[in-house]
Amino acid sequence: MKVGGEAQRPIWVNPDGWSVGIIDQTRLPHRYEAVTLRTVEEAARAIENMLVRGAPLIGATAAYGVCLAMRMDPSDVALGHACDRLLGTRPTAVNLRWAVEEMLGALYTQPRGQRIEAAYARAAEICEADVEICRSIGVHGLKLIEEAAARKPGEPVNVLTHCNAGWLACVDWGTATAPIYMAHEAGIPVHVWVDETRPRNQGAALTAWELGQHGVPHTLIADNAGGHLMQHGLVDLCLVGTDRTTATGDVANKIGTYLKALAARDNGVPFYVALPSTTIDWTLADGFAIPIEQRGAHELSQITGRTKWGEIVTVSIAPGDTPIRNDAFDVTPARLVTGLITERGIAAASREGLAALFPEKA
Repeated sequence: MKVGGEAQRPIWVNPDGWSVGIIDQTRLPHRYEAVTLRTVEEAARAIENMLVRGAPLIGATAAYGVCLAMRMDPSDVALGHACDRLLGTRPTAVNLRWAVEEMLGALYTQPRGQRIEAAYARAAEICEADVEICRSIGVHGLKLIEEAAARKPGEPVNVLTHCNAGWLACVDWGTATAPIYMAHEAGIPVHVWVDETRPRNQGAALTAWELGQHGVPHTLIADNAGGHLMQHGLVDLCLVGTDRTTATGDVANKIGTYLKALAARDNGVPFYVALPSTTIDWTLADGFAIPIEQRGAHELSQITGRTKWGEIVTVSIAPGDTPIRNDAFDVTPARLVTGLITERGIAAASREGLAALFPEKA
């Protein structure tokens, strides 16, 4: 996708052929900075501290983290330690586990002398596969926007999203944003309601930034405004991503997603979830068995912004002695999900719906 008119991805191999570049997403939207990862520990910290985030991008970063580990020591012991370190970074997104297992499977039987080359080759394949998966999600999801546009000729289709499921969360296109970008490029009038997505404000900081960079019309709204807009007929469909989806169609996404689904159900607004199949946890049938990450209190008690003088500062917004609980995700039951947009098509949010598209997994 575009940044300043130039094509950009959130992760890449640097010209030296081995170190890995990422966009530091904790600096956006006020600063656009690249960070170089040179060790598996730096990759792990980038995931933990959310310099990179979003299930597919976490997986891609973990894959390259294994590459960096193999460059330093291609032994079985180092491979095992690298995989364990990366698996311990964030518990909710299943893409992390999938990518690490893919790397482990690709390298374990390789002779030590071939592991570095094999690691970079497999990591690149994981990234390119993610791009194609997201493109396919966009193709299938575009039909929903086209259908909405046909019901209101000449008027923009209003899509409400939550958190960031754009190209910053993937390798390109994004999941929930892929249909939006395709509609925009096809000349279909589309407008996005962007939730702030507290506490980390990833809607305000990331989704609004990337939509603006690509020229997609959008409006930032308070997290609690979505239901109000739906009541007044200002939302045609909701489109969100997910960090883990069960085999029965329950979805775990950024905290607050469940409330949007409830409001959508009450107002008759379709609620779709866009996801790559790598985000489906085929071992789980109950969404409430998904581990929910508990993050630091500072994400709720502090906020970062730019002053009118251009200085970027972090300030406290709560009393210093206030107890804080910071659940990073919530679970939206399948019964509230209109459909799951995957790279193979749109499935009902059910075991049968997913099995019809992915019979080899079922």
